[in-house]
Amino acid sequence: MKTLLVSAAFAAAILAPSAASAQAVPAAVVAVVDLDRVTSQCNACKTASATLRSQATSFQSRRDSLASSLQTEQKSIQAAVDALKGKDPDAALQTRIKSFQAKAQQDEQELASQQQQIQANQQYIQKQIADKLGPIYQQVMTRRGANLLVEVGATLATSQNVDVTNDVLAALNASLPSLATTAPAQQKPQGR
Repeated sequence: MKTLLVSAAFAAAILAPSAASAQAVPAAVVAVVDLDRVTSQCNACKTASATLRSQATSFQSRRDSLASSLQTEQKSIQAAVDALKGKDPDAALQTRIKSFQAKAQQDEQELASQQQQIQANQQYIQKQIADKLGPIYQQVMTRRGANLLVEVGATLATSQNVDVTNDVLAALNASLPSLATTAPAQQKPQGR
């Protein structure tokens, strides 16, 4: 019985060569794209990048301002503590110390929140670009007759005639005239 099944399988393989060839993978027609160039030179990307740089600069200025203010207050409190020469601080100085600690914690929370917002904005911008690029890749590949698109950084060498960066960049500029640079607020989970 085993021999009969093996013989039947062998006969089927000999008689059905067209089924095997129908499953053959077509020859690769490769195109390459420089994504760094696309995302740094698209018009909306340049504007969004400038906005992110402005947000980062604002964050750094605020951080420096808060740090300077806290440092001044810390030195003043330390001078008052040092003047006590080992004695316990009075109620007024204890209140200043507690107020300073609360202010430092509040400033830290403010900066962390601001930094998280900048990171969320950056991710939101990247998502908008990625959402547009997917269909653009397919359009460019179809137009140029490619069935494989590779990022230029993943190649060892290419010829200029397989580079579709300009096509992708032009299509992105046409389909993405602007980018929203502020991520929507995340919805908080509702309590049950």
